[in-house]
Amino acid sequence: MLELVAVQATAYAGIHRPQGDAMHDLVIRNGTIVDGTGTPARLADVAIDGERITVVGDVPDEGREEIDATGLIVTPGFVDIHTHYDGQVVWDPAVTPSSWHGVTSIVMGNCGVGFAPVRPDRHEFLISVMEGVEDIPGAALAEGVDFTWESFPEYLDAVEAIPHAIDIGAQMPHSALRVYVMGDRGRDHTEPATEDEIATMRRLTAEALDAGALGFTTSRTINHRDKDGNQIPTLSNAPAELWGIARALADKGFGHLEIVSDFVDLDTEFEIFRGMADAGDAPLSILLVQNDQSPDHWREVLDRIQDARVDGVDLTAQVAIRPVSLLLGLQSSMHPFITCPTYRAELAHLDLDDRVERMRDPRMRATLIDEHAKRTRGMSGLVAQSFHKMFPLGDPPDYEPAAEDSILGRARAAGVEPVQMAYDMLLERDGRELMLFPLANYSNGNHDVVREMNLAEGTVPGLSDGGAHCGVICDASFPTYMLTHWARDRQRGEGLPLELVVQRQSRDTARQVGLRDRGTLEAGMLADINVIDFDGLTLRAPEMAYDLPAGGRRLIQKAEGYRATIKRGEIIARDDAATGAMPGQLIRGPQQA
Repeated sequence: MLELVAVQATAYAGIHRPQGDAMHDLVIRNGTIVDGTGTPARLADVAIDGERITVVGDVPDEGREEIDATGLIVTPGFVDIHTHYDGQVVWDPAVTPSSWHGVTSIVMGNCGVGFAPVRPDRHEFLISVMEGVEDIPGAALAEGVDFTWESFPEYLDAVEAIPHAIDIGAQMPHSALRVYVMGDRGRDHTEPATEDEIATMRRLTAEALDAGALGFTTSRTINHRDKDGNQIPTLSNAPAELWGIARALADKGFGHLEIVSDFVDLDTEFEIFRGMADAGDAPLSILLVQNDQSPDHWREVLDRIQDARVDGVDLTAQVAIRPVSLLLGLQSSMHPFITCPTYRAELAHLDLDDRVERMRDPRMRATLIDEHAKRTRGMSGLVAQSFHKMFPLGDPPDYEPAAEDSILGRARAAGVEPVQMAYDMLLERDGRELMLFPLANYSNGNHDVVREMNLAEGTVPGLSDGGAHCGVICDASFPTYMLTHWARDRQRGEGLPLELVVQRQSRDTARQVGLRDRGTLEAGMLADINVIDFDGLTLRAPEMAYDLPAGGRRLIQKAEGYRATIKRGEIIARDDAATGAMPGQLIRGPQQA
């Protein structure tokens, strides 16, 4: 049970109702307030007038509309600072699935990829980068992104012109910027930028910040390639280029830097990162995960981050709240048999029902199982052979399965070969079954490392990748999982306090990117609020939808238990269903409380 404390009303003096009008626009009554500050949960009411919270405490006056939150928790709207909705916001005003999970503000343009600035002859290149790096169907992007812009300010204007349910923040992506300034030379990450080109990139970044960009992002990982397998333009750019661009943030006095790196040479990389933060006089967040090849390396990286913070350098690690996991299935981008020659030649092009029928033929089964043994190269080969890390997902999904529940463990218990069990499992639910493959943060076979990361000084939740990895990852549900798993249901170790879970994904994420007008339930803050049936909150299993432009596919994941989601004082969802309200705005620059 939550420990509840009494609370006195606090009012916001900056908003006044007209004389003689004793009614608030909206009152949420009798809820358990988890306000995002980390303070103990308490019973109170919340009054809203216009788009702001005006009272938190005892609200004697009525509301034109009221929500009875008895037995429910009331939290701030969640702020997801690591998404890739750069294309989707052009065609999806609801910004799903994030808005299904209590998210009321998203930040896109991460990892140095995005769609502006762009010259008219570079549209296909930026699509190929986003398709390769973020696994968003190129056909969907080609049909859905109309490129009515060239500059980054024009892109922001185009996004702002479209109604949205939630707020949208954008960052300047390095790959697009570099190719815009350097042309074909910019596609070669080993090609140094000239002083004039760096000056131009700095100037354009400053213009983007003036127009409302929240910061600048880049990538230094070999895992980021375009659809043809080429390394993206930013992989190994010289420090002079990165530091020169970062100075645009110092020029303007605000902004956030974000970077992803493989940390192959930790000393060199950290010299670059600290130099960027210093040059920009700005906070910089670094993506951090545990990998199986060096399962303790993340601690070395975090130690460097914490040492830098002691020295006054504003570095933060963006960490996930569960293992970064591939979802394997016949509808997905990856499964154990997807590279088998017979599968590629005879089955891959078939619709799902026909594929399942063919795969149920004992002769096809024998052929693919035989060919599977030879698929050992690259990422696909690693996944195909790693039955000890392959688990049935289930509904509700289990993201912390035990070793004995793996395909290997189950096969040994049943006395069969794991490849046979995996094959048969793929055909369950008429070929719609999904298997979990924890790619990162699961080297120890549990969530203890994830918990350690989230309790560590200098970390903030990120890495949901909302809008990306459409065929193999579905992590935009992170906020719901934070509540259900960490604050309520975890069985294989300690959980986390509800108050901390809410604070981490509302106030902490918002402040990381300069948004101080949201993330807490306090008088004067934006009325971005969730009313949640915490006891009944349920995360459903991911499923494949074909609702992108051109019939493109994407994994989606729904939740049950959000009684209301409120954005800027308007109810955008009731009982897990959208109301159609579109109060969301483009976030232009940092926002003060």
